[in-house]
This record gives sequence, structure tokens and C-alpha cells, in this order.
Amino acid sequence: MKPIWIVDDDQSIRFVLEKALLREQLPTRSFSNPRDVLTALSTAADEDGPQILVSDIRMPGGSGLDLLEKVKTKHPGLPVIIMTAFSDLDSAVSAFQGGAFEYLPKPFDLPKAVELIRRAVEESQREEVAEERMAETPEMLGQAPAMQDVFRAIGRLSQSNVTVLITGESGSGKELVARALHKHSPRADGPFVAINTAAIPKDLLESELFGHERGAFTGAQTMRRGRFEQADGGTLFLDEIGDMPFELQTRLLRVLSDGHFYRVGGHSAVKTNVRVIAATHQDLEQRVKDGAFREDLFHRLNVIRLRLPALRERKEDVSMLTRHFLQQSAKQLGVEPKRISDTALTWLEGFGFPGNVRQLENICHWLTVMAPAQVIEPKDLPPEVGVAQVGGRAALPLPAAAVVSTEVASSAPVAVAASVPPVHPIVAAASVLEGWESALEAEAIALLESGQADVWDTLTRRFESRLIQAALASTKGRRIEAAQKLGIGRNTITRKIQELGLE
Repeated sequence: MKPIWIVDDDQSIRFVLEKALLREQLPTRSFSNPRDVLTALSTAADEDGPQILVSDIRMPGGSGLDLLEKVKTKHPGLPVIIMTAFSDLDSAVSAFQGGAFEYLPKPFDLPKAVELIRRAVEESQREEVAEERMAETPEMLGQAPAMQDVFRAIGRLSQSNVTVLITGESGSGKELVARALHKHSPRADGPFVAINTAAIPKDLLESELFGHERGAFTGAQTMRRGRFEQADGGTLFLDEIGDMPFELQTRLLRVLSDGHFYRVGGHSAVKTNVRVIAATHQDLEQRVKDGAFREDLFHRLNVIRLRLPALRERKEDVSMLTRHFLQQSAKQLGVEPKRISDTALTWLEGFGFPGNVRQLENICHWLTVMAPAQVIEPKDLPPEVGVAQVGGRAALPLPAAAVVSTEVASSAPVAVAASVPPVHPIVAAASVLEGWESALEAEAIALLESGQADVWDTLTRRFESRLIQAALASTKGRRIEAAQKLGIGRNTITRKIQELGLE
């Protein structure tokens, strides 16, 4: 791992931070002035450069804010944390406009400082993985005819700036299509900015989209550029557009019409040159009929429509996608990629995948962490796939021909069995319901009916063991961080590891 670079003329600050970070197994390199940092940056190879830069503001021989500006010019993706005394707070806030990740007020609480640096490290690693993924892996995978139609449409739109509406179920890869449309468009050199309009509270969405002026509302300490300004010259991807509040739809329509908008609290029109790509899993025509979506906005967005098929409509792609995601997960976790048997692949191909490609990706990540052997067998698949585990073996091994797709009231596809041998009715039900809770219930019933006396302890130990192993895998073995993610104390996780024999 690349080191954390610490810049401060105060030797005691450098010493305290170095020791605290080394205890967290985070390597460090210290500097007493900005000049030495810039020299080191100019000569260091990529693998020797900093993961994070933590800098004071006021130092002899240079300012931390000047250093921030110069670093961001050459290394725009490098997270920089600015340390500041209370009297420098205004300067620190100003630093955000220069791209600072966060500021750390002095005197600081050491555990909080370490937590902030750890968060910056995780953000940096996520960005590296994302960049690597975009650079080294195919944008999209698919041999099914439905996906080939999507690829052809992307090709036809490659020299166009036209607005596109992508429809498809949740998890089917709508953002990947949007990124591909951007990458193969005349705006490829501009930014790609994505926002999920359903994930942001209604009161904050307007500010997220259009930005706000200083003092526009309580907490607006500085002017903030919205997503439309950030995407200027590039593409703005509006995910789950069907969930946008009705009153904001009017503002969006106006921007799409003439390219002008006002920041929240602003009085001057801002001009932006943005291509909008929208996506939704909802039936927008029905939303228009219900009065929940503006008809004029719908027609403005619905210039070109791309429908993305659900994974159950392209089952011939499951095998290729599974192997791809297993390779990807192994690379992210730094482990040897696992292989999957043909029998286990048959199980996956027979599964309905209500969560689509995203669910398959999550299953592959789960298998990379939880499957005990290098070759994945049906018994290793998670309960949601329908292989109910009773007594360590598959309770209901359905062949692919016995799995069909049906529709329930919620419109979520589920797998159902045809002509299977008689089993306990609750176990049979659990094997076809989605979710690990049903498999847990089936396991409990099987143990209870077998006369086992310590069912509570047995299942609790197995549950806690899997949960802790997953957290440790997620944090690459760092116990304190695993405990924080699980919401338990560091002493608790240490005791549990000993009790469960997970050393």
C-alpha cells in the first residue's frame, strides 16, 4: 500500500500521527515544508507516491493552500486533508473549493483523525478500483440477442448528442449503458456525472442538481456547484428519474429547454452545456397518466429510448458474467480467483435473478469471500439461489429443467419446483423463497425436529462466524475496522474471534 504523506512544521504533530497510523498498519512519510513535498512528488514513481496527503495550512516556506492548488493541478484524484487551527477555519473552508477532501481542526482527537484518514484511504482505493475497472475490463458483457441489440443502438448513437431514456429493471446495468453512451460520444473528453434522484432526500435534491449560493439556507456556508455545472461539456446521468419530485420536474424541463438555471438562492442565470441521459425502472407512461410525472418532461426525455433486458431474458450470458465477476471480486480482495463447477453454473442459470446483473455480481462477491474451496459447488451457493442447506448438504437439489419463472403479486420473479421428491413442507417452501431468512428458518426446523437440544447456540455460532468472517474479508483482516463496520466494540470482536475459533 502507498504511504500517507504528512506535512507539518511541528515535529510533535508528525510524530503523533506517524505512530497512530503505523498502529493501524498504514505506512507514512513525513515532510516539514511544502517545498520538499513538491520535489518528492515530481520525482516519485506512481507506486511510490502518496495514497493521501495530510497537510497543515501555515508553515514556514509555503502555505498548505498553495500546496493543495499545485498538487491538485498534477494529481487531481489525490485526496488532501487540510489541518488547521480554529483561527484558520475560514481558510480551511475555502480549501474545499480547491478540492480538499476534508479539514482536520487542531487540536484534534487522535482516534477521529485516524478515522478520517482511513475514510480518505478507502475513498482513494475505491476510485483506483473504479478507474482500473473502466480501463481494463470491458464496458459491458453480453452475447444474448437482446444485449446485441443494445450494443448496436449504442453504436448508432456514438456520434450523437441526443437525449436518451434507458428503461429496465433495477440492477440490469442502466448506468453501464449510460457510461458507454458517454464514452462513445463527441463528449467523451468531458465529465460523466451520475446522480440517483431516488436516493437523495427531496429537500436536498434541488441543491444537488442546481447548486446553491452562500447563505441560501441554514448550513450553506459556501457557494456550491450543482451536478449540472459539474457536468458542463459532458454528460449528466439522471438515474431513477421516475421518482423525481413533481415540483422539481418543472425546473428540469426548463434546463432541458434552454440550458439555463438558477442556483438555490441565486439571482443570476447559469448557462450549462450538458447532454442528459435518464433512466428508470418505472413505467413513465403510467406515471404520466397517474399525474405523478409531467407529460411534457416525458416527451423531452423520451427522444431515443433504450430498453435493457432483465438477466432472466439473457440466461446465455450468466456463465460469462459469473466468471467475469469472480475474477473481478478476487482482484478487488487480492485473493486467488475461484472457479465454478458446471453443476453450480446450471443452478445459477436456472435462478430467476430478481436483482438482475447487480444481484449476480453480489453473489460472486459473496462466493469469493465465503466459499470454502477454490472450486464452487452447488452447496456453496448462497441460500437465495434456492439451494436450502440442511445438515451441510443441499436439501432440495432442483435440476435446471425443474425451475420455471412465474410472477407473484409484487411482480418479482421466483423459482418454483416441478415434480420434486416429497420433503418437509416448510423446507420445500424455504428452498424456493428468496432471502437467507427462509433458509435459516428451514435449518432451524430441521434441527429442532431432529431432537437436537442446543439449536440456539449452534445457529448463533454459525451466524456470528459467517458475519465476522465477511467483515474481516471486507477490511482485509483489520479487526478494529471490522468491528466499526459491524457496529460492535473492538473487545467484542476479539472475544468472538477467540470463542468461535477464527484466529
